[in-house]
Amino acid sequence: MTLTAEPSSTAAAPSPGVTGPAGPPVPFDPELAPALRIIKDLMPPLTSQTLAVMRAGIPGLEPVDDATLARDGEYLVQERTVPGPAGEPDISLLICRPAGATAPTPAIYHTHGGGMVMGDNRAGIEDQLTLARTVGAAVVSVEYRLAPEAPHPAPVEDCYAGLVWTAAHADELNLDPERIVIAGASAGGGLAAGVALMARDRGGPTLFGQMLLCPMLDDRNDTPSAVQMAGLGVWDHGDNEFGWGALLGADRGTERVSPYAAPARAGDLSGLPPAFIDVGSAETFRDEDVAYASRIWQAGGRAELHVWPGGFHGFDMMAPDALVSQDARAARHAWLRRLFGL
Repeated sequence: MTLTAEPSSTAAAPSPGVTGPAGPPVPFDPELAPALRIIKDLMPPLTSQTLAVMRAGIPGLEPVDDATLARDGEYLVQERTVPGPAGEPDISLLICRPAGATAPTPAIYHTHGGGMVMGDNRAGIEDQLTLARTVGAAVVSVEYRLAPEAPHPAPVEDCYAGLVWTAAHADELNLDPERIVIAGASAGGGLAAGVALMARDRGGPTLFGQMLLCPMLDDRNDTPSAVQMAGLGVWDHGDNEFGWGALLGADRGTERVSPYAAPARAGDLSGLPPAFIDVGSAETFRDEDVAYASRIWQAGGRAELHVWPGGFHGFDMMAPDALVSQDARAARHAWLRRLFGL
């Protein structure tokens, strides 16, 4: 697959980089630390060998089934096979629509996480459904090809193709094409940001907002937080090297990397939909995410940024009962309500 030529406005931005010696690691929230010890035992450092084990699934964390997603008849659930990028395989969309809705509903278009190398369109969708209830929205979750078997641009192009199909078939799905929010966590957050850039540059569907949760944005892996938190928490410096290497191969870290793969490299962040960005203070992605929000503001855009103290990567999903996790989820719901004027 070849990526269409990118406009000069997306020329690479400089890396936030390590501007000085990184200090000692940021301490984890005391309520999160016990959960982290259990999680680390279930999630060994990523290698080609452990990736195969992780893809096979963690016992007790099986994919959610349709009956659960339906939530006692609240949602109509279906899986649709739709055209992928031109000349590439079809893709699957998991579509959950509010039952009984008469007027077209908003939609959350979901790009799942998994470091670009794991996961499917059911991963993280329950959290998205809970968010969607805040504004009476549907959720459309895209199944994209994974690296290293399908490196860039396959994942982001699959996600973009699914968005284009969803917007084009909004009438059929009883969706409002002018109120689609793209959302994703971790690698899914990076893909959501990349798709937002694509939609802007290609004149594609106009997104109503972008929700980027602890997004994976910068292949250079050289920010102070990436160095500071190496070997600690979830998705540390080594895992990040593995994920980006799987996606980009020998291009990782070079000037050949597309901003659609690593949105932190985009030279122009103007003209993007309103963004919600959150991240933990004790994780690899902290500084690249803060820099991305700052550059949206510098370009005259709208962004809301939260840095949750002591949060490791994905803390709210892995330790949902912690107070900081509850605060993080409440902030997302509040932003979504404000975005939709509710």
